[in-house]
Amino acid sequence: MTPRPVRVLLADDHAAIRAGLRLLLDAADDVEVVGEASDGTAAITNARALRPDVVLMDLRMPGVDGIEATRVITGEDLADVLVLTTFDLDEYVDGALRAGAAGFLLKSAEPAALLDAVRRVADGDGVLAPEVTRRLLAAFARGPAPDGAPRPASTTRPGGTADPAAVPPSGVVDGTPAPATGLAGQGSWPSREASGPGRDPRLADLTPREVDVLAALGRGLSNQGIATDLYITEATAKTHVSRVLAKLGVATRMQAAIVARDTGLA
Repeated sequence: MTPRPVRVLLADDHAAIRAGLRLLLDAADDVEVVGEASDGTAAITNARALRPDVVLMDLRMPGVDGIEATRVITGEDLADVLVLTTFDLDEYVDGALRAGAAGFLLKSAEPAALLDAVRRVADGDGVLAPEVTRRLLAAFARGPAPDGAPRPASTTRPGGTADPAAVPPSGVVDGTPAPATGLAGQGSWPSREASGPGRDPRLADLTPREVDVLAALGRGLSNQGIATDLYITEATAKTHVSRVLAKLGVATRMQAAIVARDTGLA
């Protein structure tokens, strides 16, 4: 049986851009454009009426802008939103992801990359333009740790070798001797999943495995990547991702990745 095509709603205030996108997407056998909108209000109305799988959303539109439209559409669970814009300003990226967008692409993206992004978002994955990904990673690396303290300096010398002066001796963690016994008689410390004074309350309802999945989302892994990383099936990875999103009260993997960063998991 032929799979149902991905249903796409186009939201852009330029008719020529909508026409070009429709031409590209309708040429694919597995994608179908089901409607168009020229502003955020129409995007919300049409998403409610048509229930597409993916909304291709421009950000700068008259009236209700793309970020607010994204917030409403994802908040009502009407569709996944893939932002497609000319502008890669940091405030747009941050605003779109926090509003619930599942992806952020630039209009300069190659046609094949756009089609791939639509399919991936429809399949539950997140997508970021390479230019945006690099800046987000750099911002995460510069950001403070969740407790407000600066992130620790690297203990690696130029060339990739560890600085012995910066590495604690075996059996010592943060200047404190490690416990002598643990599982099977081995010394052990609580993992990042363990509860404690530093545990973020947003993680309280997550199981240890779900914390691992959240950390993987924070690293930008797809469902297949999570499955490989955690030695589970892709179907199991999808189930864990869905549960993590539900427990965190977020709509998209991108929002979950932000939580992972904010809580120190990524």
